Amino acid sequence: MSSNKTLIIFAPAGVETRRAHLQRARRRLQRMGYEVNEDESTRLRHQRFAGDDESRLATLHRVAHAAPSVAMACRGGYGMTRLLDALDWKLLTRSVERGTRWMGYSDLTALSLGLLAHTGAPTWHGPMAAEDFGRERGGNAETDELNDITCETFEQAMGGELEAMGFRTDSGHDGLSAKGTLWGGNLSMVCSLLGTRHMPRIKGGLLFLEDVGEHPYRVERMMLQLAQAGVLADQRAVLLGQFNAWKPSPLDRGYGLKQVWARVAQDCPKTPLLTGLPVGHAPLNMALPQGRRVTLQVDRRTAYLFLD
Repeated sequence: MSSNKTLIIFAPAGVETRRAHLQRARRRLQRMGYEVNEDESTRLRHQRFAGDDESRLATLHRVAHAAPSVAMACRGGYGMTRLLDALDWKLLTRSVERGTRWMGYSDLTALSLGLLAHTGAPTWHGPMAAEDFGRERGGNAETDELNDITCETFEQAMGGELEAMGFRTDSGHDGLSAKGTLWGGNLSMVCSLLGTRHMPRIKGGLLFLEDVGEHPYRVERMMLQLAQAGVLADQRAVLLGQFNAWKPSPLDRGYGLKQVWARVAQDCPKTPLLTGLPVGHAPLNMALPQGRRVTLQVDRRTAYLFLD
């Protein structure tokens, strides 16, 4: 069993060039009491990746063998999909059994959902080293600044003290109560797994989704793909996080995310869609347990997630 305060920062996908961000992240995580080790993969370069496929596969297996308390990706990007067919899922699962919490989001969705599909091992969808803990304080824009709530909830989650979280949602769901497996992540990555053996088959779950840089029409197309594949209808609720950093088009003429959610709800009238979940590519990015049973309760316009 690994020490409950060991943390490895690793790069399994896109190349990491932000050394200052990594240094800030390391200092902040050390102040939280972690013994932080930076894996050699954070310095590897191959095209747009943190090393070639064999190197990144070795990175994941090396971290799994080390079995730290927290295995935290430095960033996402792209690259996990290339590795799914070659990953040693049993090895990664043994690291979870030894106490490792795999932490990441964005492209890391493929790793989390693959583990859930192959062995049922839980992971965490949450902040990454350079991407989140490496943010500057007092930057020129709000999006550059480290978010205190992100840090606090990460500490609570890793310390086993996170019991519930609340968020403001849209009207029309007062009194909603549902229990199920919490799962999901980046919408583009979830859709990329459809029809593969790496996609979990979860019925009666609570699916959460987020994405970045995707225009609403592309978000709608992916959501309708999930609806037409029967995934949305199989869930007790869909929780929608941040869908940000997209550029409006002169062709939109009033078309936006609000219209997207209305259109998706029309296709899945029995599956509630709740907006406002504080996860995604934004400073406020709370840690969520991937593959764990939770209870959703809505009181007026406040939604609560209770970890069972």
